[in-house]
Amino acid sequence: MKTSVGEALILCFVMAAVIFFCRIFPFLFFCKKNGNIRDEGGSQDGRDRVGVFLAFVEKTAPPVAMTVLAFNALPIKSSLREIISAMAAVILTAIVHLWRRNTLLSICGGTALYMLLIRLWS
Repeated sequence: MKTSVGEALILCFVMAAVIFFCRIFPFLFFCKKNGNIRDEGGSQDGRDRVGVFLAFVEKTAPPVAMTVLAFNALPIKSSLREIISAMAAVILTAIVHLWRRNTLLSICGGTALYMLLIRLWS
């Protein structure tokens, strides 16, 4: 089956939109609604604006990177057992992180649960 030029262009635009959304989603998710990037000082030369932007990137880069890594680690084409194990580990990681605010503890807890469930179900 041949794909027409129009269909190929539509597919390219859809995939570009999906890729763009995947790249911008973590920033939208972790950005506060009050406008972190806006220049509050009113400087004329833009140096304060760069400082505000760098502070924003400095604050959001670690959770954005962890979100991207978490989504890449989730199994897509796996058995139902692996998907359930991964989702249970993600939920435990989120609960422990919200409860204790300790990244190392939450990641280790989620990883331990995932490994335990995979070993018990196989």
